[in-house]
Amino acid sequence: MHRKKSISNYSVQIVTVPEYIQLKAFARLDGAMLSLLWIASFALYVIGLHSPGFGLAAMILAILTPFFVGNRLRRFRDEGLSGTISFLRGWAYTVFVFFYGGLIFALAQWAYLTYMDQGYLMSTLAETLSAPETAEALRQMGMTETLNESLAMLGQMRPIDLSLNMLTTNILIGMLLGLPIAAVMQRHESTHQQTP
Repeated sequence: MHRKKSISNYSVQIVTVPEYIQLKAFARLDGAMLSLLWIASFALYVIGLHSPGFGLAAMILAILTPFFVGNRLRRFRDEGLSGTISFLRGWAYTVFVFFYGGLIFALAQWAYLTYMDQGYLMSTLAETLSAPETAEALRQMGMTETLNESLAMLGQMRPIDLSLNMLTTNILIGMLLGLPIAAVMQRHESTHQQTP
């Protein structure tokens, strides 16, 4: 008689339809909150093009993204799943949060670029890069031609193209950041129950 040995202490858990619906519901809500963080960061970035203090605040909000998502995952784990979550479910939740947040942020960014910007963002970037000290630094690094081509290409892109590019970037960042976030936040039920 042969005995099968367990490779690990954890069994594969199949997610049921109600659990999947719950995961997506929490992710939609948390994605909406993430989009507010990103919209605030983008607004501060635009203002910060002429006021460095606001630019620093925009950078801080952007850096807070993984900590915000990790905190929301912890809340989902503790309140929605009674304190346990697998790595894969945590990663899926994180990817969904970035996806939903990215969708709302892309829509807000498109609305800004289409109806409010009137070329301000591109002209300010071009102005900043054409400043004498910046132009000299770029010339010394041999990046003048490359940067001019990049700015020309950006100037020709439609607001929807820029927004979809940002959406894709946010989803990819979510897939990558989801790995360490899910690894830190995973928690399994103890497989060894203590008997009284």
